[in-house]
Amino acid sequence: MRSICRPPAVAGSFYPADAGELARAVEECLASATPAAAAHGRPKAILAPHAGYVYSGPIAGSAYAAIRPFAAEIQRIVLLGPAHHVPLRGLAASSASAFATPLGEVAVDREALNEALALPQVGIDDEAHRREHSLEVQLPFLQLLFPAFCLVPLVVGDASTAEVAQVLDLLWGGAETLIVVSSDLSHYYDYTTASRLDRATANAIEELRAGDLGRESACGRNAVRGLLEAAAHHGLAAETVDLRNSGDTAGGHDEVVGYGAFLFA
Repeated sequence: MRSICRPPAVAGSFYPADAGELARAVEECLASATPAAAAHGRPKAILAPHAGYVYSGPIAGSAYAAIRPFAAEIQRIVLLGPAHHVPLRGLAASSASAFATPLGEVAVDREALNEALALPQVGIDDEAHRREHSLEVQLPFLQLLFPAFCLVPLVVGDASTAEVAQVLDLLWGGAETLIVVSSDLSHYYDYTTASRLDRATANAIEELRAGDLGRESACGRNAVRGLLEAAAHHGLAAETVDLRNSGDTAGGHDEVVGYGAFLFA
């Protein structure tokens, strides 16, 4: 079988294209993170945003900084993010054997993906992955934090809460597996409205109320809902470690995008 690497699509726009500059940018995001320790122990899953690093990087850093102490234990990352560029029913796996960023290549766990592909809601769709940034912007954080891991990348389209939760249950694994869901929160409201909406979304996430996440809550709501259902099924508790928006980081207050960092343990 021919080896295929999915090349970076947003290096130089969402994050630096130079490896050294990128590593420094990720470290700066981690260093500027809101200090937090997981109140319920080692996180099994995190929820982190996926905008350009200048906007959402420090908030993503808050999620990743909280799992940094456990990095040596983690060998597999199950990574879910929403489809932004193609209409998609269900969840899309990739035929690639690796995903690349300027920091190098990450091997895809084909065995795990093949297990997921046995489910009717999961299929191969390379076009869904080709330009998708929601997964890609998480990779440099993962590459910097985890010395050796394989990746299970899935783009989530029109999928029910139960369909996403079923995939997560299948790939849940043990202490070696971390689940990362990539999502921003509200989009293009004024600062005050966005802050109110995002606080309501954070409350729903903390209480694992998947049904309370609507279209205005998060672009990755389908993946997030599935995570909340799976978290409830596995007895996890959720906590918010950072909740800000682009008006707090690098933008104006007229139209902002909301970002949150959440831990599930």
